[in-house]
Amino acid sequence: MTATSVERKRGGVRVGVQRFGTFLSGMVLPNIAAFIAWGLITAFFIPTGWTPNETLGGLVGPMITYLLPLLIANQGGRMIYDTRGGVVATIATMGVIVGSTIPQFMGAMIVGPLAAYIMKQVDRIWDGKIRPGFEMLVNNFSAGILGMILAIGAFFGIAPLVTALSGLIEGAVDWLVSLNLLPLVSIFIEPGKVLFLNNAINQGVLTPLGVQQSTADGKSILFLLEANPGPGLGLLLAFSVFGIGMFKASAPGAIIIQFLGGIHEIYFPYVLSKPILILATIAGGATGVLTNVIFGSGLRAPASPGSIFAIILQTASDSYVGVILSVVFSALVSFLVASVILRASRKRDLEREGAGDMSAAIAATQSNKGKESSVLSNLGTGTSTATGSAQNIGAGVVSGSEAAAEAAESGAVAGVATDGAIIRNIVFACDAGMGSSAMGASVLRNKIKKAGIEGVTVVNKAISNLDDNADLVITQRELTQRAEQKAPHAQHVSVDNFMNSPRYDEVVQRVAAQNK
Repeated sequence: MTATSVERKRGGVRVGVQRFGTFLSGMVLPNIAAFIAWGLITAFFIPTGWTPNETLGGLVGPMITYLLPLLIANQGGRMIYDTRGGVVATIATMGVIVGSTIPQFMGAMIVGPLAAYIMKQVDRIWDGKIRPGFEMLVNNFSAGILGMILAIGAFFGIAPLVTALSGLIEGAVDWLVSLNLLPLVSIFIEPGKVLFLNNAINQGVLTPLGVQQSTADGKSILFLLEANPGPGLGLLLAFSVFGIGMFKASAPGAIIIQFLGGIHEIYFPYVLSKPILILATIAGGATGVLTNVIFGSGLRAPASPGSIFAIILQTASDSYVGVILSVVFSALVSFLVASVILRASRKRDLEREGAGDMSAAIAATQSNKGKESSVLSNLGTGTSTATGSAQNIGAGVVSGSEAAAEAAESGAVAGVATDGAIIRNIVFACDAGMGSSAMGASVLRNKIKKAGIEGVTVVNKAISNLDDNADLVITQRELTQRAEQKAPHAQHVSVDNFMNSPRYDEVVQRVAAQNK
């Protein structure tokens, strides 16, 4: 097996894992406002809350038992089979809810998509065979009858299994906590985050488990395993002090977005630029978890996005000291480890920067006016800038075809290509479609507006919602392969940093040129 085939296989596995994780988180993320509302009601009105109120506190139980699982199930069903799938998914999930004594988030994530898939297959049986005038009758009764059967099946079959599985997982978490081993989960969580599985880990796994634990104990440490902004803060602080080039220059702005805004994706390119830095975030994450274990601290409800403001707002009344210290200590440890790594490689990185490699790695030279560009030189032919070589150079990673990179270095590229398909619809895509992609779309939208360009739309979407209507799709490098599969006929551009990428100026130049 050649090196290329091995790399392609690894890429396929990564894309598959990302796609599955996106599907899980996709059922929870659109409903995160409901989780926040439940958390606020809990924080205010339960007997140990800020303003105890027995009457309003009665909202807590029904919301966690019925509202939240049904919202998840409906979303999962709609992802499989639109509105019809969502309705059948909701009906079937009532079976698993009533058949259990615990909040059935896991049950909803299983039954919802499964019920919608079965409904989709049943509809195919008589697709095109219904006599005119009987469509509504057949569609409504088939969905109602199937929903009833699936609800009964979920009541007797799936509810006991999911309840037993939840018990096993809860027991494993309690066991890890009792032995002070829970910090070890950072070994898996932190690398998973920088591979853009952060939403899958948090919303797809930890949030459902945390809500069940919070129902019983009034708080859960699980809400902080992934959402703690401390490790990312420490890493970015280290780059602010000991980084070089654009990484050093952009780190302070990234801190504001990551720590205050809660968009953790902003620090992932910094880790990917020097993969050994994952040790810093693992050490910081484990420190934060250990601090919360020692203090017995946790959040009442999910903190999404993982902003320090959201975390403080959802902190349980007896956990402020532990939660705040967990953020501080995790940031401190991450900063110290990252600083050692950056200092140890600083001389080598500076030498490479002097040779021009650092500039190539982060494409900083392309942001200068009049500098020749290779990033969009293949747009006219629809070739993706992510499908070429990825060169790990010094402190950065650059994506693009080898030929274009060599042409840029030699000055052979005449400029940004202006031939090919007209760009009218630009889509920024990220895993959830609500965080980093929204930020990138806003930046590019402002640049296009300042350039006086009209008739071009810039929107942000989740990769799972991409279609082939986009003219140009912009993604972070690790996600471009998935975007190409969803929108194969669109032109694709990879960026390392949604906040401040030189590719944006090139896109503006390309769009401006086509309007002349």
